[in-house]
Amino acid sequence: MCGLLGFLTADAATTDVVDQVYNALHCVRHRGPDERGTWHDDHMIFGFNRLSIIDIEHSHQPLRWGPPENRERYALTFNGEIYNYLELREELAAAHGTDYADGSMFLTEGDGEAIVAGFHYWGAEVLGKLRGMFAFAVWDTETHELFLARDQFGIKPLFLATGPGGTAFGSEKKSLLELLAPLGLGDELDPRALEHYTVLQYVPEPESLHKNIRRLESGSYARLTPGQAPKVTRYFRPRFQVRPFAAGSADARYREIAAAMEDSVAKHMRADVTVGSFLSGGIDSTAVAALAIRHNPNLITFTSAFEREGYSEADVAAETAEAIGAKHVIKTVSPAEFAGAIPEIVWYLDDPVADPALVPLYFVAKEARKHVKVVLSGEGADELFGGYTIYREPLSLKPFEYLPGGLRRLAGKLSERIPDGTRGKSLLHRGSLTMEERYYGNARSFNDAQLRSVLRDFRPEWTHQDVTAPIYAQSRGWDPVARMQHLDLFTWLRGDILVKADKMTMANSLELRVPFLDSEVFKVAEQVPLEQKLTKETTKYALRRALDGIVPPHVLHRAKLGFPVPLRHWLRGTELYDWAQQTIAESQTDHLLNKAAITDMLVAHRAGTSDHSRRLWTLLVFMIWHGIFVEDRIKPEIQEPVYPVSL
Repeated sequence: MCGLLGFLTADAATTDVVDQVYNALHCVRHRGPDERGTWHDDHMIFGFNRLSIIDIEHSHQPLRWGPPENRERYALTFNGEIYNYLELREELAAAHGTDYADGSMFLTEGDGEAIVAGFHYWGAEVLGKLRGMFAFAVWDTETHELFLARDQFGIKPLFLATGPGGTAFGSEKKSLLELLAPLGLGDELDPRALEHYTVLQYVPEPESLHKNIRRLESGSYARLTPGQAPKVTRYFRPRFQVRPFAAGSADARYREIAAAMEDSVAKHMRADVTVGSFLSGGIDSTAVAALAIRHNPNLITFTSAFEREGYSEADVAAETAEAIGAKHVIKTVSPAEFAGAIPEIVWYLDDPVADPALVPLYFVAKEARKHVKVVLSGEGADELFGGYTIYREPLSLKPFEYLPGGLRRLAGKLSERIPDGTRGKSLLHRGSLTMEERYYGNARSFNDAQLRSVLRDFRPEWTHQDVTAPIYAQSRGWDPVARMQHLDLFTWLRGDILVKADKMTMANSLELRVPFLDSEVFKVAEQVPLEQKLTKETTKYALRRALDGIVPPHVLHRAKLGFPVPLRHWLRGTELYDWAQQTIAESQTDHLLNKAAITDMLVAHRAGTSDHSRRLWTLLVFMIWHGIFVEDRIKPEIQEPVYPVSL
């Protein structure tokens, strides 16, 4: 787990930018505080900050490897972990090991060589064999071709910028901002990405808020040569190929799910350092921790809490830790800590993410890093097994499907005349819409009228459908819940959940692993039929049945709370109201936002006439981001990471 950075020059003039790349590495020092390495030839510059997890004494990067005829043909930089690297090394050695006269096909004990050797012998097909989280770059010194790739789900990030001077790529955007000048690019903002952010509460892939910096999408790879733009190819196309369980086969399928999770957690525990686990009060993180303790009897679990009643799962998590036999650590976050950390957190984010849960995640990661170097977590279970209550919506709205189109549209017009807050208004409105019109993930803050009031350059054509239409086009003919799950894989999961997981843990030089987001787990999850995902009583039905006997009974059928934040209360009270007012007043975003309308929104929220907490938070986070990355007015104090290498 590390921070990578690279620069492919257009004109074989690496000596002109080597120092700039090395200096830009400092922006991602938190991702790899253990060691820093650089390498370059005439065309390519690699930079790397390492967080040592596997083969600590070796596996230094950038890593050189090659076949017998040229043992240093390739250079690799790699962020992430390959959990089946031992099996891949065995497979490669069995097929090709005899080609190496001295028997030294591999010169380290790590997973990096499995990637580059696999790439040499299998080409891009190696990506389908990798079980793990990754963003990597392989430079072929003979063909002068660069190969970039990200894991299937987008657990690890990779930003790209291409200009007249070449192409730069890296784990974090802030490093690429340092290299825009040698690329021949400017730092102007992308207004379309800003509108998408306000709608979705995150910037959707492949966009970033800077027009000239994009992201390589999840499940994709890119090839490029000096002076050429990247040619991107999608290699992972998830499909929920659901089919009903055959009569009498349900128990066997539950055992199959449990076996896949047991195997995934076992492989995710591979490390040469201590591994802990995040733990909330829900089934997902509990399942991961319960399976992990089988491999580490001294497992430490971690959770966060707030002092306000109703906003903590600490008691349930502590009960769970006791039930499975784990030591448990709780980090309670005060309002003052919360507000004080926001600028630093936004700096780590690169682009704004308006999910307040990332703040307690930052603090629990900071606490965990005092004890361990790696944690497991439960992200991805809801998307794979049908865990969100919103997935029930197609069932409740099914009667509307039998209405002629004209009547459905009439129902929508009638809903507009019903006063806000009246029971049935939302049902009529949402029932009048198609799934493509109404569902765009778990983040729904602004409607069009509200966006017009706060965005100076509101464009009605830049709606959520601008982002979701190409994704929905891939799932035509599927059942509605499978379509929602598929959409969430490409929106909410990779845009919010995995971004905050990566950024908040890496901010603290802590590696986070997500066993649910494993290719073998997905193979069983994609086949779960609708009736085994949702029932009248629960979500993730098949998963709950599979985990019966693994997860303690007090958690098995409990609804998940997660890391909730009392944002609505704090923005009305002394905790955050003054901070919000000051943030709005000092922000130099008048050309982008209607600050008077935002202030009115804050006042109305404080008065209790409306709950604008999520809308306000979305705008406030952007203002902080703008103050850091555009105005250069807000300067967070970023501490130099200092940790023991072998923790």
